[in-house]
Amino acid sequence: MYSHYGPLCTAVYHLTKPTGYSLNGDIGYYAERLVGITGPILEIGVGTGRMFIPLLKQGFNMIGIDQSKEMLTVCKEEAKRVSFSPKLICDDWTSYPGTETYDAIIIPTSTFCLLPTEEEATRALKQLYRLLVPGGKLILDLDLPFYPEVGEVITSVHTIDETSGITLERKTLAVDWLDQTITTHLTYHKWVNGQLIQTELQEMILRWYGLTEFKLRLEAVGFKNISLSADYNFEEEPVDANQTVTFEAQKINNA
Repeated sequence: MYSHYGPLCTAVYHLTKPTGYSLNGDIGYYAERLVGITGPILEIGVGTGRMFIPLLKQGFNMIGIDQSKEMLTVCKEEAKRVSFSPKLICDDWTSYPGTETYDAIIIPTSTFCLLPTEEEATRALKQLYRLLVPGGKLILDLDLPFYPEVGEVITSVHTIDETSGITLERKTLAVDWLDQTITTHLTYHKWVNGQLIQTELQEMILRWYGLTEFKLRLEAVGFKNISLSADYNFEEEPVDANQTVTFEAQKINNA
């Protein structure tokens, strides 16, 4: 029934978050925290390459993984445009069976929050630990809870060219305070010369975490040297629920 980051979603994402577009300084922050890492770095949820391509251009050994073929196609084209041909993996990263390991793993833009259940989150953290070399670094963003009104609809218009564009309707369906999730429907309509030619319906379940809760989850898997930072200022304590929080953790043992 639902599309999973299909062609219309990909088009809107790339229009609104093109390659190199920094969200509140996140690209610079991640580049700074990766300084000195010369081995392979895995970006999870690489999308169309918004952060991935700039990090490649700065000399980092980047590999990307995403479940969306459409997103990866654009990422590949963007990389080729600047003379790169990076390794891009189309798979569910939480169960990806690869045996390669990485010196660092990054998960920007709160992609981790898209895992809808506690079981998936636990499995994902174990997977992250497995994929890191001893001493490897994990950096990921989390969004704190927000308070949308159930039934609220937000519509936006995204112009492709003089004759075509995409409208996007976001509708909040449910907020589950016990399960810590917000469910949203995203309906994409593509129009050419005023005629509707394509539609996509996407369900997005966003899960949030308390800061202490998430630190305990990281520790339970085995991560050490855990820090958190607000709004891309390293180790600055968050003071507002509207801030983006970035966790950093390290795998110490060879396990």
